[in-house]
Amino acid sequence: MRKLIQVKTIFILILLVGMLVLSACGKGVANENEEVTLKISASSVPHAEILEFIEEELENEGIKLDISITSDGIQTNQQTADGQLDANFFQHTPYLEQVNEDSGLDLVNVKGIHIEPFGVYSKEINSIEDLSQGAKIAIPKDPVNFSRALELFATNGVIELDHSKTTDFILQDITKNEKELEFIPVDSALLVHSLDDVEASAINTNYALEGGFSPLDDSLIMEDRESPYVNILVSRPDNKDDEAIQKLADTLTTDKVREFIEKEYGGAVVPVF
Repeated sequence: MRKLIQVKTIFILILLVGMLVLSACGKGVANENEEVTLKISASSVPHAEILEFIEEELENEGIKLDISITSDGIQTNQQTADGQLDANFFQHTPYLEQVNEDSGLDLVNVKGIHIEPFGVYSKEINSIEDLSQGAKIAIPKDPVNFSRALELFATNGVIELDHSKTTDFILQDITKNEKELEFIPVDSALLVHSLDDVEASAINTNYALEGGFSPLDDSLIMEDRESPYVNILVSRPDNKDDEAIQKLADTLTTDKVREFIEKEYGGAVVPVF
């Protein structure tokens, strides 16, 4: 009887071990085939469009993109830092650095993707020389793009800026303004709409594209391709090197994506890879 019990006990143990091994193997296969979802927030044009272009390719690699459209850069960066988002794609490096400093975040640049040359638009005039005396001009209110807009006007001889500075320009740095232009700070997302109330607006290319403008054809003046404002894929230090994030970065910088950007945006968006 004791032998029979021992044999039964051994048999049960062998059976349990076998079940555990099969279970472990099953989990291994499931993990290998498990789809990873990346939550990423982006500007609708061109950022989300570029992400949508590579969406199927990434899904074939087991990475699903959950894309949401950002309308508030500071909030989007905070959500990325808090882990509500895995990454974001809408901003250039100086803007990220400013938000990190102001909000106490430590978000990081994963990879540079493209430049969107900054331009000035109008519904009332066809040339920058036609700006009227005392004209109202809307420019982005965030410090980085505010300075960038003033630099663009200075580069094109509309105003002059304090030569002792090279960045971080504010209104007090304007040393010459012969037409007494009035620069009005406006939220970037509202700059296109501001054209109904001002003579001209300095608008980020993504918002200009969303507003139906063709930057190369419709802008009065525009930055050249040497702009330092590279749009970047952004994440956190703790997930920057994750396989899925790196795969996303690599897929965003392929020849296929370069050709898509060049064909789709005709020079209004310039790849940097």
